[in-house]
Amino acid sequence: MDSAAVADAPAVTSPPVAADLPWGAVWGQDEAVATLRAAASDPESMTHAWLITGPPGSGRSTLAYAFAAALIAEEGDERAMRQVLSGTHPDMTALRTEGVIISIKDARSLVERSYFGPSLGRYRVIVVEDADRMVERTSNVLLKALEEPPERTVWVLCAPSDADLLPTIRSRVRTLRLREPDIEDVARLISQRTGADLAVAEQSARHAQRHIGMAQRLATDAAARARRDDMLRGVLAVRSVGDAVEVAGRVVAAATDDAKALTAERDDAERSSLLRTLGIAEGAAVPPALRSQLSALEDDQKRRATRSLRDGIDRVLTDLQSMFRDVVMLQFGRGGRADGDLINRELEPELRALASAWTVERSLVVLDRIAETRRNLEQNVAPTLALESMLVTVASGRIP
Repeated sequence: MDSAAVADAPAVTSPPVAADLPWGAVWGQDEAVATLRAAASDPESMTHAWLITGPPGSGRSTLAYAFAAALIAEEGDERAMRQVLSGTHPDMTALRTEGVIISIKDARSLVERSYFGPSLGRYRVIVVEDADRMVERTSNVLLKALEEPPERTVWVLCAPSDADLLPTIRSRVRTLRLREPDIEDVARLISQRTGADLAVAEQSARHAQRHIGMAQRLATDAAARARRDDMLRGVLAVRSVGDAVEVAGRVVAAATDDAKALTAERDDAERSSLLRTLGIAEGAAVPPALRSQLSALEDDQKRRATRSLRDGIDRVLTDLQSMFRDVVMLQFGRGGRADGDLINRELEPELRALASAWTVERSLVVLDRIAETRRNLEQNVAPTLALESMLVTVASGRIP
């Protein structure tokens, strides 16, 4: 895979068998697959730029890479398809930002490469996994490439919703919206993939709100399930400003530990690899002339750690939204086991007590405050202060 602008290889959970290439890793999106399969095989139905939207975990990027493989490889060329799916084909460039936002530098690099013709395949394909992380200035960098694309270049953008992109971008792409799978379907998939007990898989799919990757992590990690339960119960116990400060600190500390665990091993491997490339022995002093390269790597790793932390806190806020959404459902007379509407059934007694104690208006104020906190974190607000302020609203029902 072209690595100038970034590039994590696509994560394919289990390699599709030859008969399923390149669509075998795509799950639960038959209509979308049919649309893209037809486009890849018929130039008349092709368009130069696509936007794949769907909720987190719906398989946007998996579908994007499968589409790229179908576009680049000749029909039946399994080797080329596998190269695309593994991220090693020269005619595919992929961008998955390691930072909070996609930088203008990375966007310009993508645009430059989009003007190269395909070297081996039928098309050159540019995949942008996190197109919603482009600020306005960065989006404008892409406009010209989307307006006047080379004949054999195809852009595939991925985002949760088309509303996450500027209207000028939306007007230049063909949007393909993915369906949200049923919890029961996600549970069966997770159970088949991991061997997890079906009840655990169902609980994980429900808590992850159908996000397949997160459901798989919960189903296979008892500690992660316990941390989630502890965090929700901690927020339910918030009664004062002191409680808010204490719980906010716990949330940030847990997210920081998770972020370090996810990035530490990779950081060490990248540093060792760079030192080997520069011919520097482990533990030896780095010559002044080479220090800038090491500093650049460290800066990239810091940005990745920041994103990992903020993504972890955003996941906590998503879980909190699900819990207070359950409270509102109970206040409107929904959410019984017969309805199957509660996401957090394990907390039903506590949630019913809260639904009785609070007004609907207070519950909605809390939900609005959580949504506002998520937006603020995207703007680089200090996580601990943002969470403390939000939890004060949980305790008091008022916005500080």
